[in-house]
Amino acid sequence: MPRTGERGGPRTRARISAAATRLFLEHGFDTVTVAEVAREAGVSSVTVFNHFPRKEDLLLDRSVDAVELLRSAVRDRAPGVDVLASLRETTLGLVDARHPLSGLADGSVPFFRTVAASPALLSRAREVAADLQGTLAAELERDPTFAGDATLLAAFFVAGYTSVLVETARRLIAGEPPATVAADHSARVERLFDALRAGVLPRP
Repeated sequence: MPRTGERGGPRTRARISAAATRLFLEHGFDTVTVAEVAREAGVSSVTVFNHFPRKEDLLLDRSVDAVELLRSAVRDRAPGVDVLASLRETTLGLVDARHPLSGLADGSVPFFRTVAASPALLSRAREVAADLQGTLAAELERDPTFAGDATLLAAFFVAGYTSVLVETARRLIAGEPPATVAADHSARVERLFDALRAGVLPRP
């Protein structure tokens, strides 16, 4: 029977996510069932799906954080700071903090290997990227100070950052020194924003 209050809030979600991540990284995504995740987390399968509508979202659970970061970069930037400058600051802040969304956090290599080994996770990751692109475009279109092409900027930013992450993952999996990879990661992010500013925003 489900535990009392098991549908509850962030703590339940975090417990489910931690259990799922542990099982997926140890045994592979495709071999672990939702029922096994539920049992490990001490909840029912129904509760798992209440928090994570798709099995893939149990591992790719940072998409919610990514949405909030994109929205904040547009909505909460200081007066006089343009969108690209705010996105750049946010993105490099992830690198400096070694945030999981930077691809440079401790434990990233097992995560990358697990995703790379699962067609279902790769497919879901592409869907998440498309959703993030839509989120950013919508935020830009609502911003009265943004004068560029919202769809193009969102598409180029998400595709560019995805490319940076994929290359970082490839190099970490190959065993390159993390410090070297992180330095190159930062340099590629800088080049991405230079290219966006030169090619997407309207010239003054």
